Amino acid sequence: MATVQDSDPAVSVCFVVTIDDIELGSFNTCEGLGCEVVLETREEGGNNGHLWQLPTRLKYSNVKLSRPLTRETEKVARWFATMTTGFSRKTAHIEARTGDGQKVAQWGLLEVVPVRWTGPSFTPESPKVAMETIEIAHHGYVMEG
Repeated sequence: MATVQDSDPAVSVCFVVTIDDIELGSFNTCEGLGCEVVLETREEGGNNGHLWQLPTRLKYSNVKLSRPLTRETEKVARWFATMTTGFSRKTAHIEARTGDGQKVAQWGLLEVVPVRWTGPSFTPESPKVAMETIEIAHHGYVMEG
């Protein structure tokens, strides 16, 4: 029988990101986890009332992770800097954790490639929290166990 703690939804979550042996730290937001089946449409001769929609491949969206600027930003900068001398595709692990550190869910992303790092905007007109965002591309999911 499930207890209240087992079925408690992840309301307050952070996302801990590791790329093979590189720990990038925790992020407040994670967007883009998902995939889409690309369909090819075919018409059948003599059948004007029907179109065939055939699945062709899976398409994976880029994942964007954001957080307030911390000392862990240096880890992201080092990871991006390794791209200038060539790189090998790595596996990323994203863990959704509650505020007290309990793992809620986990995703493994295959053949991760960094796409973009966006740093904070410093303007005296709007004193907001300095945020950073990383965007990564991947080529599918690996089952975590």
